[in-house]
Amino acid sequence: MRPDAQNVDVSGGFYTLTEAARLLGMESGRRVVNWLEPTRSGGAPVIERDYQRVGPVHEVSFLDLIEIRFVEHFRRTKISLQSLRVAAETARAELGVSHPFATCTAKFQTDRKQIFLETAEETGDLRLLNLMTKQVEMYDIIESIFARDLEFTVAGLAKKWVPVPNIAPNVMVSPLHAFGRPVISDRFIPTRTLFEFWIANERQSAEVADWFDVDESEVDEAIRFELRPLH
Repeated sequence: MRPDAQNVDVSGGFYTLTEAARLLGMESGRRVVNWLEPTRSGGAPVIERDYQRVGPVHEVSFLDLIEIRFVEHFRRTKISLQSLRVAAETARAELGVSHPFATCTAKFQTDRKQIFLETAEETGDLRLLNLMTKQVEMYDIIESIFARDLEFTVAGLAKKWVPVPNIAPNVMVSPLHAFGRPVISDRFIPTRTLFEFWIANERQSAEVADWFDVDESEVDEAIRFELRPLH
C-alpha cells in the first residue's frame, strides 16, 4: 500500500476497468489504459495505480478510480494526456503523495493549480495555459466538480463518493463497504444485488423491499442507478 493510502482501506476497493468505466458513466474503459501505463520511453503514468497489472485484466483501487474521474474531467476539456502526465508526476513529487488527483484540501487545491500552470509553461500547452490564465473560472469549475459529491479523510483523501446524486442521492461508493461496490447508504446493500432480485421477482419493488427489509423507495433508487444511461 502506498503512503497516502494509510488513512483509507483501499484494499476494499477493487474495480476492473469495465466496472470503473460504468461507475464513471463511460461507455468503455479502453482509453483509461493509457492513463495507467508508463510511456514507451519509460515516462511515468498519469495515474500510479495501487495494484500492479496481473495478466490481461487491469484492476484499480478506489483512489485510482477517483483519480480517473479527475483526469476524465480534464480530458473532456481537450487538455493533452502528455500535459496531465507531467502535472501528475510533478504533483506526486512536490506534494509528497501518490494520489494527488484524489486529494482535496485548500492547500492541495492551491498547490495543484500552481503545478498545472507550471506544466502549461513547461510543455507549451496553449490550451492548458489558456485554461489556467484566461479561463480561471473554468478551472475552478473543474476543481469544484471534482470535490462535489465526495467526502474526504482528515488528511484530505477521498473516502466516499456519490456517483449520480441527481437520480440516486443515497447510492454511495466507498472502499469501506461491500468491497467498494455501489451500495444504498446506511444499509450498505449493493445496488446490483437489489437490481438482480428485482429482475428475478418480475420487477416488483415491493417484494424486493420486503425481502431485504428496506424502503421501496431505496429499491427504486438502486434500480435507477443500475439502469442509468452512459455517456
